[in-house]
Amino acid sequence: MVGGSSPQAKGLEIHETTISDGVARMRPVTGGLAIQPGKTGTLAPNSYHVMFVGLKKPVNKGDKIKATLEFEKAGKVEIEFEAVAVGATMPGMSGMKM
Repeated sequence: MVGGSSPQAKGLEIHETTISDGVARMRPVTGGLAIQPGKTGTLAPNSYHVMFVGLKKPVNKGDKIKATLEFEKAGKVEIEFEAVAVGATMPGMSGMKM
């Protein structure tokens, strides 16, 4: 996954969060996020995630955000995110907090 876009933001970036000595740091991933053929990748809090940069309007719980993820070999994939409350449990995430 090399990037993406959304009509609702100026930019969409792939970021990685690392925690060192109890301090979380986010940084853009350069060169893309490797996903092996036939495998899946996971985007999650405190790990790799998608960052919407320069939102054009506030996002509220329940809002749908359309985006396009771009893959080096698979091309573009249209997706839709749903905004949830901070700390909400996502369906199918086995109790993982998002």
